[in-house]
Amino acid sequence: MPDVKVSHLNKKFGANVVLDDVDFTIRDGEFFTLLGPSGCGKSTTLNCIAGLEHPSAGSISVGDTTFVDTERKLFIPPEGRNLGMVFQSYALWPHKTIAANLAMPLQIRKVSKAERRRLIDDALDKVGLLHLRERYPHQLSGGQQQRVALARALVYSPSVLLLDEPLSNLDAKLREQARAWLKRLQEDLGITTVYVTHDQDEALALSDRIAVMSGGHMLQVGTPQEIYETPASAEVAAFVGRCNFLKATVTETTPYGAVLELAANEQAVSVTTTRQLGAGDTVTVAIRPERLAVLAASDQAAPGANVISAEVLTTSYLGSRFEYDLKVGDLVVQVVSDRGGLTGQVSLGVQPEACLVYTDTAVLSEDAQALLTVAG
Repeated sequence: MPDVKVSHLNKKFGANVVLDDVDFTIRDGEFFTLLGPSGCGKSTTLNCIAGLEHPSAGSISVGDTTFVDTERKLFIPPEGRNLGMVFQSYALWPHKTIAANLAMPLQIRKVSKAERRRLIDDALDKVGLLHLRERYPHQLSGGQQQRVALARALVYSPSVLLLDEPLSNLDAKLREQARAWLKRLQEDLGITTVYVTHDQDEALALSDRIAVMSGGHMLQVGTPQEIYETPASAEVAAFVGRCNFLKATVTETTPYGAVLELAANEQAVSVTTTRQLGAGDTVTVAIRPERLAVLAASDQAAPGANVISAEVLTTSYLGSRFEYDLKVGDLVVQVVSDRGGLTGQVSLGVQPEACLVYTDTAVLSEDAQALLTVAG
């Protein structure tokens, strides 16, 4: 399977810039996800790869074949790209059987009748629906319809598979099952896959790499662990997973980071960071809820940890964990813990390396600014 290369992609609708210098390469056989909120440009990027949108500038190639190059005025239409696509709505013909739905792209490619049957049966077998080949879409569950749409995209052996939020119409439990099944299928086939979603859990579970998008820009491209553990900006941290954001001022720098004073309660915390900071700088500290430890008065903090005074506001029991809302000065901070029953005045322990420090929050999108406001 080939690499997919998108270079300096731009797209405008009138005066509205939807994509602004989007640039990335998807490796052979990789499951690559475009992740971001509604309106960030992820579906437009996918549609440009598919040939459903004409880019305003830039180029797109798959392997040695260039699909789009605006400078050379080159544009290969969708039917000439040999790409498989699954839409959010599945787009199945309701009056045709499952087998007939899969036959459509093969008929367009003038595949013989005997070969069509072989390819249809093979594709349906891959998704576990061969026994339902003569049923109609309305006779299938949502999960089965999603598999039919995927089988139709695979039936002519496309070079790349494009998936536009294919699981969003499924209920939560079925979505989890479909997610695991889809990942296994993609790994078995080894097909280069571009996946669009706004669901961060879906992206983290499925992807080899993720591109986080906002406002037509790519904020960060990395593995799920890189995106979650070391987000490149406060906006990425705000969108991918839950995060607490605390304003602070740098009081001194150290060989490994800095000492900060929290605006919420004027307490000092040490942070480990490679960012160039100076005394007096205003920063935002981002801390994941699970990286905070709730400590009763009799508890000792872990060696080297910062200790922050707090007060328990609410406790929620969620089976596998407890979730706390705690008051830190004038802020509400969220904590995930396996320990329950804590009330009143407590402390929060957090290691310096768990404190992510950002200086760029002034340029956050409106969505991320709202998340920061809610977080405090």
